[in-house]
Amino acid sequence: MWVAATRGHRARSMIETRRDIVPAALDDERIDRVVAMITDASRARVRTLIDGAHVRVDGVVVTKSAQRVHAGDEVVVELDEVVPALRADSTIQLTIVHEDDDVVVVDKPAGLVVHPGAGHRDDTLVSALLARYPEIVRTGDAQRPGIVHRLDKGTSGLLMVARSPRAYDSLVAQLSTRAVTRSYTALVCRSFDEREGVVDAPIGRSSRVPTRMAVTPRGRAARTQYVVEQRFAHPFKASLLSCRLESGRTHQIRVHLAAISAPVLGDDRYGGRRVQVPMTRPFLHAARLGFVHPVTGDTLEFTSPLPSDLVAVLASFT
Repeated sequence: MWVAATRGHRARSMIETRRDIVPAALDDERIDRVVAMITDASRARVRTLIDGAHVRVDGVVVTKSAQRVHAGDEVVVELDEVVPALRADSTIQLTIVHEDDDVVVVDKPAGLVVHPGAGHRDDTLVSALLARYPEIVRTGDAQRPGIVHRLDKGTSGLLMVARSPRAYDSLVAQLSTRAVTRSYTALVCRSFDEREGVVDAPIGRSSRVPTRMAVTPRGRAARTQYVVEQRFAHPFKASLLSCRLESGRTHQIRVHLAAISAPVLGDDRYGGRRVQVPMTRPFLHAARLGFVHPVTGDTLEFTSPLPSDLVAVLASFT
């Protein structure tokens, strides 16, 4: 089954502008490579963007893919999306925690990508949602229909989805005003003396490794609260945390915890790999989600237990 996003009503939501400052690590790099990193687009897609005059560097339209950029340059990419049809896939299993005419809450398994991107066109949560709720194609972003917020591929847990434009607008507004409650369970590679704490530090693209995020003065404001639920001494010092997001930056919890020398166990990207406990994904689970229903005004709260793979890992700690 193929669900096509058409022009007309959808065209207004198909235009997106991405802006980024070239970090030092990409000084003298080709513009096509930089655009690919900013947009997560394929090389073919990047060529199309450049050929269509949708890429600018410091206000000047880019005409050649091989053009070099330098640290500090501002790159602007206009994604005027005449996108391929999104594929609905009913074979992808979903755990639905709540559904009504306006909102769906999904318990996402680890390993499932939320929306299409590089390397993942059809095997996504969006594909599964379109098979069950085809009307979401009219809601939100053209390539992320219904998606209000995201979870990383390796993160499991609760995710809210809008089934209608009015629900989408309301939930996005609630996120922007921090009215949505989101709490995560994380096992981290550090012992804490304090019972609770806050990491208040801006997050942006890493200047050393552009594919990663990092705490950086030029980043966007981000704040994470944490509470220590349990402490462990074996097989190494570790702590089970409950983390509450006050903002929603890319990789926020992972980056913030790594910044205080408490990387999430199993998070290879941000320093959480430990040979004593082999893992296939980070120990990070979206355990609680709360928001105001966009139509009824009722306060909705949901919880999700730790999945079995994380329960097994936790059982190995004492």
